[in-house]
Amino acid sequence: MLQKIIEITAETLGAEAESITENTSFTEDLHADSLDLFELAMALEEEFDIGEMSEEDLATIKTVGDLVNYLQGKLDL
Repeated sequence: MLQKIIEITAETLGAEAESITENTSFTEDLHADSLDLFELAMALEEEFDIGEMSEEDLATIKTVGDLVNYLQGKLDL
């Protein structure tokens, strides 16, 4: 799952996949703004068929690792 999230993140945010790890921060390392994160959320919702990610959920996701944990929780439901 981590690798797929890295691929989608890199493609959506125009970053190099090789530079993204679980500790990569969306705002500090990838310089993503709220629109970037919204676009990423839409791509992930489609890829993993998880339904809509709420703004409250997105606000708690700071790193790629946070996102992995969030998605694993959604997929385990």
